[in-house]
Amino acid sequence: MFQKNQLVEVTIEDISDTGEGIGHVDGYTLFVGRAVPGDTVRARILKAKKTYAIAKAEDILVPAAGRVTPACPVAGSCGGCQLSYLSYEAQLKLKQKKVEDCIRRIGGFTDVSVLPIIGMDNPFGYRNKGQFPVGSITAGKAESGPSERKPVLGFYAGHSHRIVPTECCRMLWTGHEKVLAAVREYLLESGARPYDEETGRGLVRHVLMRYGAGTGEVSVCLVVNGRTVPKPELLWKKLQAVPGVVGLCLNVNTDQTNVILGRETIPIFGSEKIRDYIGDVCFEISPTSFYQVNPVQMKVLYDTALSYAGLTGSEVVWDLYCGIGTISLFLAKHAKRVIGVEIVPDAVRNAKDNAKRNGIDNAAFYEGAAEEVVPGLLNEDKEGLIRPDVVVVDPPRKGCEKSLLETILSMEPSRIVYVSCDPATLARDLRILSDGGYRLERVQPVDQFPGSVHVETVVLLGKITDGPKDYVKIGLDVEDYYKI
Repeated sequence: MFQKNQLVEVTIEDISDTGEGIGHVDGYTLFVGRAVPGDTVRARILKAKKTYAIAKAEDILVPAAGRVTPACPVAGSCGGCQLSYLSYEAQLKLKQKKVEDCIRRIGGFTDVSVLPIIGMDNPFGYRNKGQFPVGSITAGKAESGPSERKPVLGFYAGHSHRIVPTECCRMLWTGHEKVLAAVREYLLESGARPYDEETGRGLVRHVLMRYGAGTGEVSVCLVVNGRTVPKPELLWKKLQAVPGVVGLCLNVNTDQTNVILGRETIPIFGSEKIRDYIGDVCFEISPTSFYQVNPVQMKVLYDTALSYAGLTGSEVVWDLYCGIGTISLFLAKHAKRVIGVEIVPDAVRNAKDNAKRNGIDNAAFYEGAAEEVVPGLLNEDKEGLIRPDVVVVDPPRKGCEKSLLETILSMEPSRIVYVSCDPATLARDLRILSDGGYRLERVQPVDQFPGSVHVETVVLLGKITDGPKDYVKIGLDVEDYYKI
């Protein structure tokens, strides 16, 4: 039986969805931090369970092909860039294999070729969004009284809420470090107390910043346990010295929870929104709206989706999980009509505003869960004017709701374009759509998140005109697919 603090020699065979290397010793599974496939390591067990253990690599006995020394000084402690120990070429190979394995093992598509992954020329400095938790550390003992506490900003260590102090992040755009410095100085000078998760006391919880690569605009949002901060004009003065900063706002989160954002955002100075471009379409982005974090690969992703949609100008397109309308408006110039559905109210408002701003009048947006909104819209469409030729889905990591897949199949679009950030749930949903009468035609991985284990994939499915029209009618049990 393995025990805590025991040293174990293990060869890493695979990598988990959260970035730990996976190895086995006598049938016992170890999840090893700081280890990558191909490594043979001496690992110390941190937590031992009956069938698996969490461990940390202490010595690399035989390095994997492609192992490198991370460029970031906090790579070993920060929980962000799990693949920083691999060369970029090795990262791409690993992600390619991950998509291929899921498509074949989970989806059962043994005769489908996955296209070579599209990587980046420069896999650093690409992120347009940063979220930094705020905490405090002991700075030394005061002349009289208890030890002083000093505010600290950084990233959470892996599998914890312990903050690793960070001056900058190599994955974020150049200039974000000046925002961090300004906030750090403000906290020291204003007396605004960092939030304490254990007690629920304190004020400043996170710093959220967004950057428009096409405009250079930067917005800064403090997530706070309240509705005001002391001396906000002091922070605004410091931020105005940072190139590109257009606004400061507060996001109110008074719940004792590890959820970062609250529901209310209060503008303080300037604009809470920034502008950015995808192609020639201009978007306004609020602090809480979803927007792809990699603008370079976002264009690659959406160009691929546009190509797969095969638009000639006469098609009706439905964009489900449409966010602020990025894909919808990108496709609208090539379609007859686009209908977007999104559950986040702020995002729907942004989408409508973005359509108006760009003079796009053939796109309509609806608020609500797609699996609930879509059937209602179709029932009202007595003349079939909005029945889709193409359906585009870009769901969260958990994939599409099963009721939405049922609705998509009942709509019988000619083509389905699926944009996914999780190969496992993608493969599950593709199996359901394929068994419902669609042929999997193209699978294109795109490296949207260099340094991390995550990978985006764009998939094209085409309607089989002489096949089954509804998987429910051919006796499949959809619940089985949702056990993945």
